[in-house]
Amino acid sequence: MGQKCMDKLSSFLFEYDTPRMVLVRNKKVGLTFRLIQLIVLAYIIGWVFLYEKGYQTQDSIISSVSVKLKGLTMTNESTLGPRIWDVVDYVFPPQGDNSFVVMTNFIITPGQKQGTCPELPDTGLCSQDSDCTKGTYSRQGQGIMTGKCIDFNASVKTCEIFGWCPAEVDYPIPTPALLPEVENFTIFIKNSITFPKFKVSRRNLVESVTVQYLKKCTYHKVTDSLCPVFDLGYVVKESGQNFSVLAVKGGVVGITIDWNCDLDWPIRYCKPIYQFHGLYNDESNVSPGFNFRYAKYYREDGMEKRTLYKVFGIRFDILVNGKAGKFDIIPTMTTIGSGIGIFGVASVLCDLLLLHFLQGRDYYKQKKFKYAEQEPSRSTKKGKDSAQ
Repeated sequence: MGQKCMDKLSSFLFEYDTPRMVLVRNKKVGLTFRLIQLIVLAYIIGWVFLYEKGYQTQDSIISSVSVKLKGLTMTNESTLGPRIWDVVDYVFPPQGDNSFVVMTNFIITPGQKQGTCPELPDTGLCSQDSDCTKGTYSRQGQGIMTGKCIDFNASVKTCEIFGWCPAEVDYPIPTPALLPEVENFTIFIKNSITFPKFKVSRRNLVESVTVQYLKKCTYHKVTDSLCPVFDLGYVVKESGQNFSVLAVKGGVVGITIDWNCDLDWPIRYCKPIYQFHGLYNDESNVSPGFNFRYAKYYREDGMEKRTLYKVFGIRFDILVNGKAGKFDIIPTMTTIGSGIGIFGVASVLCDLLLLHFLQGRDYYKQKKFKYAEQEPSRSTKKGKDSAQ
């Protein structure tokens, strides 16, 4: 018993078995095998290693964005009269962020104060006091109903409300937009990024962007692709939209900054790529454009009043994407191992062709497989011998 165990242990430690190899001389199978191997090799080298850089370890981006706008325009609107608009007036929020709005059009309701007044006809029509429930408000209304039905004009009655009066009339929208010069305003984007795994930090003010260059450059995707100063009109145009149409009711434009850095090369080759995307669909008639309201408050004759602005503008969303890669032996060996495993596909497909589809498949099966039947037991052998 002990000797049998030692023999088994010895065979386990000191013997090696290898699969049986059969050399098949067949042009179709041989060419198919090499063609599959060539395709797999091209995939591993071309796609996995060169394009996807499977020999690198990857890190995602951490980013910060700030913006500054410059530009002046003048309006001569009947309510306000002549007025100069600068960056404090037409940019929201004024400090700049990765998402901001530039005003292109507006509707003003001046001199509002808290009190009672008639609701607008499109939300508060009535014929008697019972149509106006006291203490409630309409979903589209501008104040709390007092329970009275009063004259809006000589022919129409509406519910009386308590709120900021007079009620805002936000139609018609001025066409063309009141601030068309916004198209020529400029935006300066500062973007700082870091790849924490590699301890690498960059700014979009790369080595070629000097102080002198920054003072005179304006972004162009061909001639000045690294300039961080953009004409708003050019950005809207590159996003596939018409500025004069977009300025009337507002819209949304996306600015993407892509950082795809190969850190096996010097850091100066890590540069941003800017792209512009139109995120506004003007084909929809449901809630078109982009708008919001804000108010400027003041006191007059001891009473608090406000000027209400309904602002139409273009919202710019700056999105930063990116990744960095650097050579690492672990992903390299993993990719090589995976590639070697994929080479086995050639053998599987050729075996399938050889053993199931070619005319001599039965002959090839005999050469590839060796069949062994189970040996008869000793009792069976003795029974056969005694019978003889």
